[in-house]
Amino acid sequence: MEHETLETRLRAGALDAQLTRLYGAEGLEAARSRCASVISGFTKTFESLPEAFFSAPGRTELGGNHTDHQHGRVLAAGVDLDILAAVSPNQSGMIRVQSQGYPLLVVDLKELTPKAGEENTSAALIRGVAARMAALGCPLEGVGLDAYMVSDVLGGSGLSSSAAFEVLMGTILNELFWNGKCSAVEIAQIGQYAENVFFGKPCGLMDQTASSVGGVVAIDFADTAAPVVEAIGLDLHAQGYALCILDSGADHADLTGEYAAITDELKAVCRHFGKEFLREVPEADFIRELPALRQEAGDRAVLRAFHVYAENRRAKAEADALRAGDFDGFLTLVRESGRSSAMYLQNVVPTGQTDRQELMVTIALCESLLGGRGAVRVHGGGFGGTAQAFVPLDLLDSFKAGTEAVLGSGSCHVVTIRPVGGVAIK
Repeated sequence: MEHETLETRLRAGALDAQLTRLYGAEGLEAARSRCASVISGFTKTFESLPEAFFSAPGRTELGGNHTDHQHGRVLAAGVDLDILAAVSPNQSGMIRVQSQGYPLLVVDLKELTPKAGEENTSAALIRGVAARMAALGCPLEGVGLDAYMVSDVLGGSGLSSSAAFEVLMGTILNELFWNGKCSAVEIAQIGQYAENVFFGKPCGLMDQTASSVGGVVAIDFADTAAPVVEAIGLDLHAQGYALCILDSGADHADLTGEYAAITDELKAVCRHFGKEFLREVPEADFIRELPALRQEAGDRAVLRAFHVYAENRRAKAEADALRAGDFDGFLTLVRESGRSSAMYLQNVVPTGQTDRQELMVTIALCESLLGGRGAVRVHGGGFGGTAQAFVPLDLLDSFKAGTEAVLGSGSCHVVTIRPVGGVAIK
């Protein structure tokens, strides 16, 4: 009956207001069809009936490139690409997750410690989220969960599919088994724990917070236990712009070592001062100690620290510009951020690559097509990933055609900002 009720509500339009909020009026029919498909997938997989839908969005980083893991400032937003799940609790003691096109994952809730060989897998994220929630007091003994998921947050897209997955799992467990006790920021922290400790990636907290909170948010991670999160209104269409994410076409091989090198080198700088994060080191002290730092940590580490100091200032200035309605000023800062990432942070081209520099070529192509208007920069973690472009609406068609002629059909994703983060739809 639960399945019939959910399906009947969907067909009767009872979910339309929620779906319109997530996907826009123009996306309502597609959202209805997608929900119906997810119900069908759940029923075929588990031979039972789902009780609710849950959704968690991908995210786009608008400012603050690689600052979050140094307790810095960022500007980010949830987007209209998401992971959508049909779910139902059970009493099996297992979490069973079927993602469309992938093998069934089964995680035993009696085994909530990191498992050897499970690093870098979705099962590790499920186990990590459940483990952290159980440790915080979520009553998971004797319960279980079935979930069937579909995603248009492409892996390796720079929109952070892993954070969306963590936030989705946290939101489901929080709503079904803990009466919604966790706040959006706490769910983000749970996701980060799962990724750091179980998945094995030393990520910051930006991706999870942007996915969990939704909308445009300015975040100050000076105290990661209690980050300051402020919502900022932004209507890109009203400003005359579209937001595009460009897939560079690079091989999405394991780049964890490249990401880890950034944090490792910044830690080497911090060690000189007896600190753990760059936010704790005054910039004047850093400048004064440059001769010693170059010897101890190396020039790339020093350059990366220069980027983080300036990028923290830029992230704050970008938020201030948006609050003031100064979109041209915001775009100027976006361009500065892109140059700093390429020159100082050096996260556009993987170390030692010469023949294959797909992301740098993508950025150069976008700059050429924009002709001095808008802005383009590396997006998110960088290296083998994506570029982000703010494209004037009158150039959007020619920009999309021009980039896809070089990068391939479907490589230019036009995204919109989603007003809410992880959420139940029922």
